[in-house]
Amino acid sequence: MRLTVSDHDRDVADLLYVYPVVSRRARGVSIGVNLNPNDACNFRCVYCQVPGLVKGKAPEIDLDRLASELDGFLRYAIDGDFMQTSVPEGSRRLNDVAFSGNGEPTSVRDFAACVQRVLDVLAQRGVLDDLRVVLITNGTLVHQDHVQAGLRLLNAHRGEVWFKLDSATNEGRRAINGDLAEEGRQAKNLALCARACPTWIQTCVFEWKGAAPSRDERDAYLARLHDALADGLPLEGVQLYGLARESHQPEAPDLRRLPAEWLDSFAAEIRATGLTCRVHA
Repeated sequence: MRLTVSDHDRDVADLLYVYPVVSRRARGVSIGVNLNPNDACNFRCVYCQVPGLVKGKAPEIDLDRLASELDGFLRYAIDGDFMQTSVPEGSRRLNDVAFSGNGEPTSVRDFAACVQRVLDVLAQRGVLDDLRVVLITNGTLVHQDHVQAGLRLLNAHRGEVWFKLDSATNEGRRAINGDLAEEGRQAKNLALCARACPTWIQTCVFEWKGAAPSRDERDAYLARLHDALADGLPLEGVQLYGLARESHQPEAPDLRRLPAEWLDSFAAEIRATGLTCRVHA
């Protein structure tokens, strides 16, 4: 099966926890680690591509199976014909291992143990210095001790975090992500995250019911960036991206990709704050 940026099928490798994707943002092959094979998440983003998404947290993880699957896939990708048979020319390089998948990865009880096991496999395979380990998170659990322990491990091994910030308003967070956290928690957790490990903000923008994000929404978002910088947060920058894959949520018929020109225009406003902004239309 030939992978594409528009197909992030978790079952392509026929494994429970490990799956490869061709990632726009990774600019190559990212090895995904899915800690939510039960399709459970504490968010319900309207653009989510997970069929049958349910509210909940990650199950207990079989760490030995996780390690075995990751080691086996690394051997296949590095020494086998995976790149030639499954990856488009121009994307045939391993870029990272990313905790992502079908829900919020930090909701797993033993998140730090999962991070450590992944690091151990990479070290044993001799690629720990070559592959960055990334956590893709909605940030809602960053304040919890088990997540902070995982972030410290990532930080000690050149890892990084991609922290979801689709809206800086309570109304926007509730509508887009189903985030019911108290006001101010998002900003507090972003600060905790950025001070624990190199952190990129990741923001998905799209047209919903015929309208792009409003001027008020964009101004609130830019104000959040200004506030973070004024507080001295060492943010790496912003990854601004549009829709690439079909949503499996009820809102899907009302969602559309925004023109690349719209993303470029908003990216210019983000860069005016002093932050780097990478655009993935």
